[in-house]
Amino acid sequence: MFPHKLTDSRAYDVANAMLDGFNRHYRLFREASAAAKGRFERSDWHGQQRAQRERIEFYDQRVNEAVDRLRGEFHVDELSMDSWQQVKLHYIGLLTDHHQPELAETFFNSVTAKLLHRSYFRNDFIFVRPAVSTEYIENDEPTATPTYRAYYPTRETLHETMARIVHNFQLSCEFDDLQRDVAAVLEALQARVNLRFSEWRLRANFQIQVLSSLFFRNKGAYLVGKVINGFTEIPMCLPLLYTPAGKLVIDTALFSEDELLLVFSFARAYFMVDMEIPSAYVQFLRSLMPRKPRAELYNALGLQKHGKNLFYRDLLQHQRHSSDRFRIAPGIKGMVMLVFDLPSFPYVFKVIKDFYPPQKDTTREQIKGKYLLVKQHDRVGRMADTLEYSNVAFPRSRFEPELIDELKHFCGSLVEEDGDMLVIRHLYIERRMIPLNIYLHDASEAGDGEAIERAVVEYGNAIKDLVAANIFPGDMLWKNFGVTRHGKVVFYDYDEIEYITDCNFRRVPTPRNEEEEMSGEVWYAVGPKDVFPETFGPFLLGNPGVREVFMKHHADLLDAAFWQTHKDRIKAGHVHDVFPYEPGKRFASQRLAGELADLSH
Repeated sequence: MFPHKLTDSRAYDVANAMLDGFNRHYRLFREASAAAKGRFERSDWHGQQRAQRERIEFYDQRVNEAVDRLRGEFHVDELSMDSWQQVKLHYIGLLTDHHQPELAETFFNSVTAKLLHRSYFRNDFIFVRPAVSTEYIENDEPTATPTYRAYYPTRETLHETMARIVHNFQLSCEFDDLQRDVAAVLEALQARVNLRFSEWRLRANFQIQVLSSLFFRNKGAYLVGKVINGFTEIPMCLPLLYTPAGKLVIDTALFSEDELLLVFSFARAYFMVDMEIPSAYVQFLRSLMPRKPRAELYNALGLQKHGKNLFYRDLLQHQRHSSDRFRIAPGIKGMVMLVFDLPSFPYVFKVIKDFYPPQKDTTREQIKGKYLLVKQHDRVGRMADTLEYSNVAFPRSRFEPELIDELKHFCGSLVEEDGDMLVIRHLYIERRMIPLNIYLHDASEAGDGEAIERAVVEYGNAIKDLVAANIFPGDMLWKNFGVTRHGKVVFYDYDEIEYITDCNFRRVPTPRNEEEEMSGEVWYAVGPKDVFPETFGPFLLGNPGVREVFMKHHADLLDAAFWQTHKDRIKAGHVHDVFPYEPGKRFASQRLAGELADLSH
């Protein structure tokens, strides 16, 4: 329980210093995000990627700074538990008029977690649930830039209004043909409602709402909003890209929740967005994608620490309202990770093992480094984001005995029993997918050739997208890829990934004699970063049906020249385009298809 009186004079100063630390963090976070617009205007793609990587590290840096300050100036290690409760009460008071109270509460938790033993991680000392509402924060700031702008076009001014919406972002780049692109946007909207605008009755509340900041990621800028007509709300996302000639175009128009879910996928890098009130952005995005968990939206906006906090609250709530038990995850067991899940919860939990088979020459620190690489890299829709946690306590009674035995055997250094709780000192959590090997097996058993073809084509596309992002997956076996609910194939086993530019792609040398040709062993010298793509086939293509599809669509993946060509382009500074939508949706592709159709007639 909280004390009735605020008796420790240091408590307010400690709370104020902690909030200073958060305010510094969010100021630097916003500055990095706001600068994305200038990098986009300059086509500074390497700078954009570098800023995205560096921004991820901001949070931990500010937390460590706050911890050092609190220990150095206030000697907080000497504070009593009663005083810590007072610190939290003062902190709540300081957040009353704050614009990012939910993020500041998470920052408080992060700092406190470094200062207190986990036995104090309960409601008296940290924010297990939010204490300050994020509702209607904007109403108290009439002079602040609103989260979104509303436009009220008539049928006659719709084209003009859409052009004005784009112009209002004041990009300093020249458009290739904005009027042409706007016409294509409105044609796509017409197709979405399946009516001509002349027949689409505009209601009294007809409007277009657009978030005030563009969403920047890699080489794109995304305009996000919605069209409201009566009781109908249509999500809207317009990606802005450059042509090879350096002119801006609206690349396509996305008008469905499923399309936006792919843009905001957990398998893509975080956006850079300048937000005064992030909770208002999340609320707006939730109106476009109601099936998207709030935790994943905060992650997509680069606020992944608060996303972790929300996810953990969701996990606790789910455990309270479920009764099934954690189990060893179905599928082929990993050599470096022990993976378990809760059948009723759509995520998997991964713990690094204490020891590995001889063929896995790695360490726990190296594996953690690979996961950090993925966190900081452009995941191009093909690598699952992971949430990393320390000292997570689970009810021991919710674990299958077989799982507890495996955890103690393979991960004993990371597992601790504390009363009726099982504490895992370090683990990763990521979205559950259907392992690709299981998906292909089930499709084969069902005789579903179309499903097999789609999955194999997607598998090859996934690898090629990874190559474009300078990632060599290392272990390319089917079991290391998963199929999402949208049918996308995503990679999730990171312990052997390397940068393409660090690999040496070679052809297998021609045998010099019959003895070498007949040898069952590798008779030629192999360096630590050497890769022989032609040797992938025997491991991947044992199924004749899979082999036929693979060789039809992706035979180039077995050719060292394919990999080397991409390596050379990346080393020359080229940044590839990888789109969060199908290439056929691009307006340029549609125009080309139309021109070819006209020629055929």
